[in-house]
Amino acid sequence: MKIEPNLRLPLSGRELLLAESLLFKGLEPPLLARLAAVAQERRFARNEVIFLEGDAAAGFYLVAQGQVKIFKTSLEGKEQILHVFGRGEPFGEVPVFSGQAVFPASAVSLSAADLLFFPRREFVSLISSSPDLALSMLAVLSRRLRQFAAQIESLSLKEVPSRLAAHLVYLAEEQGRSDCVTLDIPKGQLASLLGASPETLSRVFAGLSEEGLIRVDGRKIELLKYEALRGRQG
Repeated sequence: MKIEPNLRLPLSGRELLLAESLLFKGLEPPLLARLAAVAQERRFARNEVIFLEGDAAAGFYLVAQGQVKIFKTSLEGKEQILHVFGRGEPFGEVPVFSGQAVFPASAVSLSAADLLFFPRREFVSLISSSPDLALSMLAVLSRRLRQFAAQIESLSLKEVPSRLAAHLVYLAEEQGRSDCVTLDIPKGQLASLLGASPETLSRVFAGLSEEGLIRVDGRKIELLKYEALRGRQG
């Protein structure tokens, strides 16, 4: 069938995912089709290892469904979650562009997860021929750097109540509301993300509730005094 040059074919399911993702939003359909063609679908069960720190980094991933946690483990066996990624978010991309041969952290699926894997060689070839794709990568990596800088500052300079307040404000901004948020990970995982023990986090939740700032109902957190909560970020 002949296709008129001014008409566009509808995007496939994989291309729609790419078009909605943080990394590839705004790219033209022909480039999305080329990206979809090099991506490999991979499926992981809940709590399955995707890669470990030190594993060879032959490419990077993008979440199609589910959640993935990125973490490092200390010599004493303590886990520190660096980030939790959901649908449309890339991870493991830094080694691809930094020249590193291995992943600097580990990744495990928090739920059953469908991922797209982009092999390093094919993806770098696409970037070499597409300035728009290179700019998208630069924007995402810059955003990721700011997030990690904020996390390091929070873990090193702020007390746990301020870390939790900052995280709830972050969720409010991400979810587009200021009256309540829904935790996207279990409280045990959240404790690791905030660099606290589960017991300490429970006490901090209770303390903020007693102050009348929040009301906790499972994973639903009502933000009773949003501006006051923002002021507690430290």
